[in-house]
Amino acid sequence: MYESLLNWLIFTPCIGAVACLLLPADKARNIALGTSIITLLMTIVLALEFQIGHSGPQFVTTLQWIPAINVQYKVGLDGLSLPLIVLTSALSVLVIGAGWKIEKSPNIFMALYLLLLSGMYGVFVSLDLVLFYVFFEISLLPMYFLIGVWGGPRKEYAAIKFFLYTLAGSICLLITMLGIYNVTSSADFVAGNTWDMMALQTPAIQALFSPEGEYWNFARWAFWLTFIAFAIKIPVAPFHTWLPDAHVEAPTPISMILAGVLLKMGGYALMRITYPLFPDAASLYWECVACIAVFGILYGALCAMAQTDWKKLVAYSSVSHMGYVTLGIAVLTRTGFDGAYYQMIGHGITSAMMFFLVGVVYERAHHREINNFGGLWLAWPKYGGWSMLGFFAGMGLPGLCGFIGEVMVLLGTFQAAQRVEDPTFVYIIGSLAAFGVVLTAGYILWMFQRIYMGKTRPEYDHFEKPTGREYAIMVTLGVAALIFGIAPILVFSYTNATFNNLMSVIGLAGLTN
Repeated sequence: MYESLLNWLIFTPCIGAVACLLLPADKARNIALGTSIITLLMTIVLALEFQIGHSGPQFVTTLQWIPAINVQYKVGLDGLSLPLIVLTSALSVLVIGAGWKIEKSPNIFMALYLLLLSGMYGVFVSLDLVLFYVFFEISLLPMYFLIGVWGGPRKEYAAIKFFLYTLAGSICLLITMLGIYNVTSSADFVAGNTWDMMALQTPAIQALFSPEGEYWNFARWAFWLTFIAFAIKIPVAPFHTWLPDAHVEAPTPISMILAGVLLKMGGYALMRITYPLFPDAASLYWECVACIAVFGILYGALCAMAQTDWKKLVAYSSVSHMGYVTLGIAVLTRTGFDGAYYQMIGHGITSAMMFFLVGVVYERAHHREINNFGGLWLAWPKYGGWSMLGFFAGMGLPGLCGFIGEVMVLLGTFQAAQRVEDPTFVYIIGSLAAFGVVLTAGYILWMFQRIYMGKTRPEYDHFEKPTGREYAIMVTLGVAALIFGIAPILVFSYTNATFNNLMSVIGLAGLTN
C-alpha cells in the first residue's frame, strides 16, 4: 500500500501539471495549491508509517525498466531522503502561495513548477543511478523556463548560465555512470544490479575501488567527476557563479524553492552517491575538499558583505552557508555528516524565508538597493518582527534552526584531528570556518541596520501593507525556524539509523573513528 503511495507522491504533481494546462488558466493556482496540499498529506502519511530505527530503504518499488542494460525503476525512502521530502512538500505549499499573484501565463507557470516538484521528489527517492540521473535532468528544464520567462531584466542570461553550469555537472555525472557500468558489468557478483545504488555500496564493489583494487585509478577520477557534478548544484565556490544571477533574476517563489530545495540535491547526492561509492578516494582527497569548502564559506560571506543589492546579498549568503554542508561531509566524521545534513534542513527553512522577506518589499518598492531603504521596521512593525526572526535564524543565532548544523559541522571538523598525525591543518580550517560565522553575523546585522533601523521614509506611506497571505507564509517559516532550532530530534530520529549504516559503509574502507 505505502509503496504505491510513494509512487503516487512522485507522479501526482505531473497529473496536476497536465490539469493546469488543460483547464482554464484562472483555475491553475487552485489546482497547483490543491496538488501541493495532497502531496504534503501523502508525505505526512509516509513519515508516520516510516519505521524509525530501520537503516535500509522502506516502501521500495522495483520494476524492470531497460532490461538490456539492467536499468530498474527502483524507488524507496530512508532516513537520508525522508526529511528532505518533508521539506520539499511543506515548502511547495508556501511557494505556490508566494506565487499567487503571478499574472503572466499562470497556468504554464504552475504546470512548470509542478513538473519541477515531481523531479525533486524523484531525485530524493531514486535508488537506481540511471533513474536518479533522469530525475536530476527533469528538475533542470522547468527551472530554466521559470527563470527565463518569469524572471527579471537579465532573465535570459541568468537562465542560460544556470542551464549550462548544471548541464556541465550532468555530463560529469553521466561519464562516471558509464564508467561504473563498464567496471561492474563484468563482475559476476553484481550481475543484474549494475546501477543499483545499494548494490554498488557492497564490500565486493568497494574492493574494486580501493587502493589495492583493479579500478583504483577510475575511482579517483570518478570521485572528482561526481564531486564537481554535485558541487555545481550545491553550489561550491568556484562553481557558484550561476547562483547569484539566477536568484537575482528569478521571481520570489522560484528563488525560495531554488535555495530551499534544489541546492540540497547536491549535498544529498554527495551523501548518497559520491562518498559511499568512493570512500577511499574521499579519504585521500579530504584535505583538498575541506579547503574548497572553507574557501566557499569565507568567499561567500565576504561577497555578501560587499553587496548593495538586497537579494544578491541573500544569494551569496547561500554560497557561504552551503559551504558548511560541504565541509561537514569532507571531514569524514559522524558529527560532521550529521551537521551537514541538519545544515541543509535549517538552510532550507531560513533561505526560503529570507528570499520571501525580500520579495515582499520588492513587490512594493520595485527595487532592492539596500542604501535606499531604512526604518522599515517602524513602517511595518509586524513584518519587521518576523524579519528579525528570519534573518537571525539565517545568522545562526542559538535557539534557531541555523545554529545546530553549523556548530555540529565545526565540532565534526575539529574531531577530524583525532585521525591525523599532525592536527595543525584541521585546526586551521576549523578556525577559518568558525570565522565565517563572525562574517555572517557582520553582514546580516549590517544589512538589518541599514534596511530596518533608523528613521522611516515617506515613500513607505504609499506601500500596501503586507497581506494576510504573506503573513501566513512568514509565520509558518518563522515557527519552523523556532521548532527545528529547539527540537533537532525531529530530524535526527529519522536519520540516525541511516547514518549509522552510511558510516559503516564508509568504514569498510577504514574511515570510521
